[in-house]
Amino acid sequence: MAAIMMSKLAIAQTRTRMAAAGAVLALVAAPALADVKAGVDAWSAGDYTRAVVEWQGPAAAGDPDALFNLAQAYRLGRGVEIDNVRARALYEQAARLGHVQAADNYGLMLFQEGEQGRAMPLIKDASDRGDPRAQYVLGLSHFNADYAQRDWVRAYALMTLANAEGLPQARDALAQMDQYVPEAQRAQAQSLAREIAAEATARRQAQLAAADLGAKPAVVVPAVVTPAPKAASTPPVTPAPARKAGKWRVQLGAFGVAANADRLWGQLARHAALSGTRKTLLPSGKITRLLATGFASEAEAARACTALKRDGKACLVAGQG
Repeated sequence: MAAIMMSKLAIAQTRTRMAAAGAVLALVAAPALADVKAGVDAWSAGDYTRAVVEWQGPAAAGDPDALFNLAQAYRLGRGVEIDNVRARALYEQAARLGHVQAADNYGLMLFQEGEQGRAMPLIKDASDRGDPRAQYVLGLSHFNADYAQRDWVRAYALMTLANAEGLPQARDALAQMDQYVPEAQRAQAQSLAREIAAEATARRQAQLAAADLGAKPAVVVPAVVTPAPKAASTPPVTPAPARKAGKWRVQLGAFGVAANADRLWGQLARHAALSGTRKTLLPSGKITRLLATGFASEAEAARACTALKRDGKACLVAGQG
C-alpha cells in the first residue's frame, strides 16, 4: 500500500527538483525581441539581476518568452526574491499566449498547489509531448487512481519513460511499482512505452514545423470555475458500526509523512471491509505504518484484505497487535 500513496509523498518532495528541471528548458527558446536575447545572455553568464531587468519590458508588452523566463526567475529566486504567486501568474499569462513550456510548468504548479482538476489536462498534454516530469505525475495518477483512471500498464510505461530521461524520483517509483504490478503487465508496459515515445516524438516534430511557419501552438488553459453554492440540507445520519474487539491487523500502507497515513485512513475507514476496526499508527524508524486493528482471526483479516484488493487497494495481513 506504500506505493498507492506515494504520489502525495513523492510530489511533495520533488517540487524544487521539478522547478529546477524547468529552468533548464527556460533558455532554449528563440526569443522574438533583442531584449529577451540580452536577458538570456545575462542569465547564462550568471547575471540574474540584469536578466530580469532585460525581460521586464518585453514581458509588459506581452512577449511570451520574456513572461516565461521571468516566471522561472521568480520560481527559483534568481535576480528576484522567490515569489510563487507571481511565478504562477506569469506562467499562466505566457501559457495563454501559446507558450508550451509555460503551460507545462503551470500545470505542475497547479497540481502541487492542490488544483489537480485544473492541472490534469495540462499535465496530460505535457506528458504527450514527452515531458518526464509530467509523465511521472501522470504515471502516479494512473497507478493510484487519483485524478486519472487506474491503469497500471500505462502507469508503468510512463514511469519507465520518465526514468529513462533520468528523473531520479521515477527510478524510486518504479522500484515501488515492481512490488505490485504483475510481470505480464510490466511486459505490456514496455511495448506501450515505445508507442508513447514515438507519438511524443511525432508531436514535437509537428510543433517545431508549425513554429517554423510562424504558427502558435494550441494551448488550452483551464479556466477557474467557481461552483454554485449548494442549498442547505440536513445530512443523513449513519449509525457508527460496532467496534471490533479482535487483535488481528491489516496493514494499509507505510509512509514517510505520518499525515499521509491519516489521509488514507480518512479515505478507507468507511470501506465495508474495515467496518468496526480502529486506526493504528505504528512508527518504525522514519516510516509510519497504518494498520486497521480489530479482526477476530487471521481468516477474517485475510477476507477483509481480499475485499480491499478487489477495489484496487493494496494491503497485507500484519499479525496480532
